[in-house]
Amino acid sequence: MPQTPPLRPFAFVLAVPDIERSTAYFRDALGFKAEWPAGSGWQLLARGSVRIMIGHCPDAMPASATGDHSYFAYLHVDDVDALHAEFVQRGALIPQPPADKPHGMREFLVATPDGHRLMIGQDIAKGEGC
Repeated sequence: MPQTPPLRPFAFVLAVPDIERSTAYFRDALGFKAEWPAGSGWQLLARGSVRIMIGHCPDAMPASATGDHSYFAYLHVDDVDALHAEFVQRGALIPQPPADKPHGMREFLVATPDGHRLMIGQDIAKGEGC
């Protein structure tokens, strides 16, 4: 059997109705850096090894209309409380603050103005939480 090329993650891809507003939110509230020049209808946003591509799609169904399907990522961090504090200070939309979960993670929920949601979690040390 021939060797197939390996797959590597590049970016999460989101449709947004207002690319300038979404770029500003990811930059200002979540600390991402805009990597591509404005005006192409696409923007690549990066923070650490996380990349998010947003595409200008003014006629697409809003993410907020998709219910639980509006989750697009689960990110893992070493200090969920510190990141939560940073995001709160920056004015991020946080529908659920950090909480210990029965599956061994401490998590909080981040939303975008368009209704996309991502969960951010940290492993709970054995013997703590839950």
